[in-house]
Amino acid sequence: MKLFLFSLLSLLSLSLTLASPALAQSQWSDRCATDGVATIQGFECLFANILRVVTIIAGLIFLFMFISGGFQYLLSGNDPKKVGSASSTLTLAFVGLIGIIASWLILQFIENFTGVNVTDFVIPG
Repeated sequence: MKLFLFSLLSLLSLSLTLASPALAQSQWSDRCATDGVATIQGFECLFANILRVVTIIAGLIFLFMFISGGFQYLLSGNDPKKVGSASSTLTLAFVGLIGIIASWLILQFIENFTGVNVTDFVIPG
């Protein structure tokens, strides 16, 4: 279990270190700041960055819960209590994934039905 947690943390740290800082700097300087001074449109970049990180974290939580539930199920040894715990973990992982996908599909439906772009956070100005 320690090896699994170590490899998961290593994968997480590797994915965070491979981010392109040049892209973030160019987005910030071009869109959200004027002559190095932050503007109200800086909230757009802040919101987009937070949403990007939350999406990655949600995916990693799903992956961790799915793998953890699978290991619990494999190591349950036909103990009904452990099997129930493992199936609960797997069920909650899939419910969370379906919830994330459903929220995205609802936003896409609203966008297609009304024509209002609800997936882009834009401050007029």
